[in-house]
Amino acid sequence: MSRESMKNTFILMLITLVAGLLLGLVYEITKEPIEKEKLKAKEEAYKAVFSEADSFEKMADVPDTTGDKIKGMGYDADIDEVMDVKDQTGNHIGYVLTVTDHEGYGGDIQFAMGVREDGTLNGISFLSIGETAGLGMKATEDSFKSQFAGKNVSCFSYTKSGASAQDEIDALSGATITTNAVTNGVNAGLYYVDSLK
Repeated sequence: MSRESMKNTFILMLITLVAGLLLGLVYEITKEPIEKEKLKAKEEAYKAVFSEADSFEKMADVPDTTGDKIKGMGYDADIDEVMDVKDQTGNHIGYVLTVTDHEGYGGDIQFAMGVREDGTLNGISFLSIGETAGLGMKATEDSFKSQFAGKNVSCFSYTKSGASAQDEIDALSGATITTNAVTNGVNAGLYYVDSLK
């Protein structure tokens, strides 16, 4: 190896080392603020689906959230977190679930959903969604999300010809895969809450 090659190799190695150290430093600096933002977004989503809640307490003793029962029902979803919702007097009034459905067109779709003690779905609020702009991303609009709110059903289905029953959702035009993913995620959450009772 010539002297020039050794010099170039050393310079390249030094640049790589410095770049790696800088990336590590940036990661350490941004890790905590990113986690705080994620937590803040989650709390806002919880409030959006259960506005009358006074507190949200993470439930420790809950059934297996990735179990075969949910998969056996045909839902490719995980229940990531279960929160016990309490009112100002400390009484249990329902649950907030963080659900990740794995059937989205653009990948996983994660959302929070609030369910009252009587099984009524308060609504859903997206935490992470990367669907097609102008099509699947319309799932984040109130016109779609509001279809789930205030309904007490055991399972939702979607239709392309206009919802005519309490348990039906109007599918997003051109985004059936997204509609299916969100609907199945909600159904997995409803099934899970029912199993808690």
